Amino acid sequence: MSTETSILSRRTGALGQLSDTFWRKPKVLLFLMLTPPLLWLGVIYLGSLFALLLQSFFSIDDFSGLINYEFTLDTYRQLLIPSNFDIILRTVVMAALVTLASAAIAFPIAYYAARYARGKWKVIFYLGVMLPLWSSYLVKVYAWKLILAKEGILTWIFAKLHLTWLLDAWLSLPVIGGSSLSISYTGTFIVFIYVWMPFMILPIQAALERVPSNLIEASADLGGNPGQTFRHVLFPLALPGIIAGSIFTFSLTLGDYIIPQIIGSSRLFIGQAVYAQQGTAGNIPLAAAFSVVPIVIMGLYLWMAKRQGAFDAL
Repeated sequence: MSTETSILSRRTGALGQLSDTFWRKPKVLLFLMLTPPLLWLGVIYLGSLFALLLQSFFSIDDFSGLINYEFTLDTYRQLLIPSNFDIILRTVVMAALVTLASAAIAFPIAYYAARYARGKWKVIFYLGVMLPLWSSYLVKVYAWKLILAKEGILTWIFAKLHLTWLLDAWLSLPVIGGSSLSISYTGTFIVFIYVWMPFMILPIQAALERVPSNLIEASADLGGNPGQTFRHVLFPLALPGIIAGSIFTFSLTLGDYIIPQIIGSSRLFIGQAVYAQQGTAGNIPLAAAFSVVPIVIMGLYLWMAKRQGAFDAL
């Protein structure tokens, strides 16, 4: 067979010629395929973040209420006044506590699913974890508001168990208490854990499934008790999954404003402060400065998480 007949002839028509061009120059095809998503990422996402960052370096004129388009750090200095710094500290502390509590609750659930659940029980596990994610976010939050209300089912259970005194004692505590669980940091904490728990369970379960069973058996053969096996074998190997889950729970809690708005006290979180400043107060630069805070915190957190190998468990 001659060389000429072994090579396909050029196809006619616009589509045929276009297909031949892409076949001969695959980099052109790659460029055309990557351009739209990169433009979307660069213009819509990164562009909006850059505009937000730019706004944070402006200030608001106290007399006219108009934005002063001159570069200044006065808006960031406003974040350090006690009322604004308390908002940042309150949000970060709540996000950290929700992350730690979620990890403590999620670990045994994930461990059971990774080591013991098989067949239909594995399916039931995934359904149980994923099912809450399929329902409306607002419906879940308002449902919890009814559950935690003074006339809600949780108060009724405490009354039936003759433990109303315990609930009243807890609600009488400063800072974390309130007139009811639905109007307290305790209620906010509970709902945060419930809503974001699946994002902690799944990465831990994925990390635990990568732990070879023979390592745990070897620890037992060498005389390690369950506590030592957990501390020196299981926990270090599962740590990337825990950190990966904490990325979700920490960041989602850090930026959420709906749960604290519906369930919680009148003290603001960062998300509520951004909403109030750009809406009611009309202080766009301060709202932008508040928005930059979670971005900076999560940037540092992701850098530390990457060093711990957390992205391998995502």
